[in-house]
Amino acid sequence: MRRLPAFAVALGVLLTLLAASPALASSYRYWSFWDGGAKGPWTYATQGTAARPADGTVEGFRFAVSKDAGDQASRPRLDADFAAVCAGTPAVDGKKRVALVIDFGLAQDSPSGETPPQAGPRTACAQVSPDATTAEALASVAKPLRYNSAALLCAISGYPEQGCGEPLAEGAVKDPKAAPGGDGGPSAGLLAGVAAVAALAAAAVWQSRRRSR
Repeated sequence: MRRLPAFAVALGVLLTLLAASPALASSYRYWSFWDGGAKGPWTYATQGTAARPADGTVEGFRFAVSKDAGDQASRPRLDADFAAVCAGTPAVDGKKRVALVIDFGLAQDSPSGETPPQAGPRTACAQVSPDATTAEALASVAKPLRYNSAALLCAISGYPEQGCGEPLAEGAVKDPKAAPGGDGGPSAGLLAGVAAVAALAAAAVWQSRRRSR
């Protein structure tokens, strides 16, 4: 059986490593939604503002340029804590209380010509009807809200004034610490594999030259 040249084997290993590396997801500038329960941790919300949060829970919102994925989107920079947010809002019969954490994000993630309304996250305790949605709770404390034709939430308290979840070029994520999934760069394992392949290729070239002498 004929042996494959070492360089061909090395090339095959490299192609396998590249194929196994995860594809980079698109980045977007948008408001992401988060469920915090009564006291965290934050979990990526999949129902959006049509959800009907339970009394005593925390809902979070974060504006950022980040991946559209639960493990890579930028979380609110304040912990979910219902007791802390709604401490000054007593319970009322026939109403529910929903704590809201609204994080307008970083200036570097703002659309051109705009800046966040405030540097840090804003908190509010919405007191609404028992069947109120997240959208209704948010509207009670953070108007004006802006939606697009597909009912996607585009702005909270008027921010941003323009744009709505537009996709951006890869590499636009500027807040890797707030995006637990990392910055989308190659993994250490992949880099080590590439280095090993390069070493094999160099050895193959050296061996080939030696035999040809």
